[in-house]
Amino acid sequence: MSRMNRPSMSVSGVARMMKGHEDKKIAVVVSTITDDVRIQEIPKMRICALRFTESARARIIKAGGECLTFDQLALVEPRGTNTILLRGKRNAREAVKHFGTPGAPGSHAKPFVRSSGRKFERARGRRRSCGFRV
Repeated sequence: MSRMNRPSMSVSGVARMMKGHEDKKIAVVVSTITDDVRIQEIPKMRICALRFTESARARIIKAGGECLTFDQLALVEPRGTNTILLRGKRNAREAVKHFGTPGAPGSHAKPFVRSSGRKFERARGRRRSCGFRV
């Protein structure tokens, strides 16, 4: 699967999606599970993923949870029952911020510029005092 279709997911995101199912179901994520320092207490969860960061794996195991690989999942749940398939946000990539026309009024697309100083994409065409305004 392409990198675009494998956005990473944080432990807090998995915990939010699994609320109420923590002990009954296994979260299946086809990407990396990362740690999130914003959440102090992680619930006991069973998560199957391609990869876990060291800190995320340690926190899940410390909470009494389980980190599974896909071959382990196939042995535990061969039919795929009691599993919830999750994925991260695909539009959180840096490249998505550049989509659209950066100069158009009302557009918040990020321009590809070498610098973000006073003269770069802030003067001519952006205000009346500097020639014209679009």
